[in-house]
Parts: sequence; structure tokens; C-alpha cells
Amino acid sequence: MLERVIDILSEFTLLEKEKITKDSGLVNDLGLNSLDVINVVVAFEEEFDIEIPDSKIKELVTVGDIEKYLELYA
Repeated sequence: MLERVIDILSEFTLLEKEKITKDSGLVNDLGLNSLDVINVVVAFEEEFDIEIPDSKIKELVTVGDIEKYLELYA
């Protein structure tokens, strides 16, 4: 699951895929802005055929947070 998450996130950042870890922060480490985060959420929703509620988006701070969410709901 982590590898799939990193693959998708790597499309939205200039950071090399190998440098993205479970502890990488979406904003601080990957350099994503709020619009990027929304686009990332849409990409995960499409990839995993789920809907991520707006209230949950603010809880997705790190790569690991996304992985945990997807493991529970995807």
C-alpha cells in the first residue's frame, strides 16, 4: 500500500520518489499547497474508488496518515 501511495504522491511533487517516506509531511516535506492536497485527495479517491470526506482531509498530514486511511477504508 505504501508504495502505491508514494507512486501517486510523486506525481504531485518535485521530490524524487526514493526520498518520500512514511513520515514525510505533505506540506512541509513534499512542498504541496492546499490546492495540491485537494488534487492528491481526488487522485486517491479515483485510484481506490472511495470518497474521502472533507472533514478527514485535514487529518491527512503525512504519507503514513494517507496509508493508514486507505488501509481502513479502501
